[in-house]
Amino acid sequence: YFAAMVGVLVFANWAKPGTATGAWAGIHSAKWILTAAFAAGLAILLGLWFKLAWWKLLAVAIPTAVLGLAFGQIPVIAFAAGAVGLAVITATGPGETREWFASTWGFTKQILPLLLAGVLVAGLLLGHQESGGEGLIPRQWVAAAVGGNSLMANLFASVAGAFMYFATLTEVPILKGLLDSGMGKGPALALLLAGPALSLPNMLVIRSVMGTARTVVYVLLVVVMATISGMLFGAFFG
Repeated sequence: YFAAMVGVLVFANWAKPGTATGAWAGIHSAKWILTAAFAAGLAILLGLWFKLAWWKLLAVAIPTAVLGLAFGQIPVIAFAAGAVGLAVITATGPGETREWFASTWGFTKQILPLLLAGVLVAGLLLGHQESGGEGLIPRQWVAAAVGGNSLMANLFASVAGAFMYFATLTEVPILKGLLDSGMGKGPALALLLAGPALSLPNMLVIRSVMGTARTVVYVLLVVVMATISGMLFGAFFG
């Protein structure tokens, strides 16, 4: 976290922006400035709200800044140092910050294995576009099912997302693999909307509480709205 503060200091060392233009390209080119701003806000919050000693914050920020200046083209080094420093000062801080660290560490242990498993499965099934590697699922199948921005492609993605059961973060690598394999941007959004809202176990639990009729209506609403949203997104941004 504190490594983000290095962004302002190593502005001249950043990689040159690419040829892409537009709002998202501008945000991407300024990602370390934005990260630095949020990290500065986090440092202020830790000092004022959580009453962490300022010398502890500086003890993390200064070495992180030095690493950022020394390895400006590899920001992950400074970022990792800042994250480790933040973990140390929160784990050894007052009661509230120690509880915050314990909760964060607990969520990390729950989420990280799922995320790594999602990356592994996505790479195994869908391959990797930049390396040219083909996965177990041929790209032609993906492009035929959810390529483009047709009604059927968006509906198929919505229904598939509604019945899938995966953690929210695992959607990111899986969706990246599908996009690399020919999935349209509209169906990708439809899958991303329907996936967290529904799953087969989720439907069974909802049915036990709300009944069959209300569950069917809820599922249909999620699928229909995800399909419409995907089509609109694909039409304007595809």
